[in-house]
Amino acid sequence: MAIREIRLSKDEILRKVAREVEEVDDRIKELLQDMLETMHKYNGVGLAGPQVGILKRVIVIDLYDGNKPLLLVNPKIIKSKGEQEVDEGCLSFPNEYAKVIRPKEVVVEALNEEGKKVKIVGKDLLAQALSHEIDHLNGVLFVDNMIPGTLEYVTPEKE
Repeated sequence: MAIREIRLSKDEILRKVAREVEEVDDRIKELLQDMLETMHKYNGVGLAGPQVGILKRVIVIDLYDGNKPLLLVNPKIIKSKGEQEVDEGCLSFPNEYAKVIRPKEVVVEALNEEGKKVKIVGKDLLAQALSHEIDHLNGVLFVDNMIPGTLEYVTPEKE
């Protein structure tokens, strides 16, 4: 496993549409583990393939709520319900936050890290994280969806 370099806001790869994964093989499993490790190192809640320079439809999410992290391949939102206004940030936009309207609930179909079909119902924070990461796979960034005038830069605390 390895820590991958996170691509930052000006990197054009973040604007590209990621490709479907044909087969969940050892390379994809290794990529998912690397992404999970990278996300944890930077205290993120989610990370998508394009954010580590890989144009594949893969995402990882960990809400740090005692549940296993989600490692998803080819995730698709098949249903969404309601809306919520949330504060959102992104590992590709360090220290930047904005208010975004996201679905309150989503249903996502994907393959898990074993290549088996799964259906996930995400509410609240999980719905937000799934929506944010799946947007990344389509070249859409949270700043594209932010409520105008809500972007803030938070100065990191010195250690």
